[in-house]
Amino acid sequence: MGRHWSSGLFGCFGDLGVCVITYFLPCITAGRNARAVDKSCLIHGLSVFVPILYCLCATGVRQAIREERDIVGGKGGDCISHIFCPLCALAQEARELKTPVTGGSMARE
Repeated sequence: MGRHWSSGLFGCFGDLGVCVITYFLPCITAGRNARAVDKSCLIHGLSVFVPILYCLCATGVRQAIREERDIVGGKGGDCISHIFCPLCALAQEARELKTPVTGGSMARE
C-alpha cells in the first residue's frame, strides 16, 4: 500500500523559497523536478511555455515521483493537478523531492 504526498497540493507556503521560485519562474522548478527523476531538465523547463507539451511532460514527472516514492494516485489525477493547479502541483512535487524517503523505499542520492 502506498503513502500520501508529504504535503498537500495547496501547501505552497510550506516552503516559501519553492513557492516564490515556482510562482515567478515555474520553468526552473519544472526543470529541477524533471532532473530529480532522470528526465531532461531543459525540455521540461521549456515545456512550461507550451501548454499541451507542459501537461504531458509534467504528468510524466509527477508519475515518476509517485512511483519512485510509492505515493498513491494515478495518471488522471496527475494530469488534472497540472491542468487546474499547475503551480501548486509543481511546488508540491518540489517539496516532496526535498523530503527524505522513509520506510522500505530506496532514496536516490
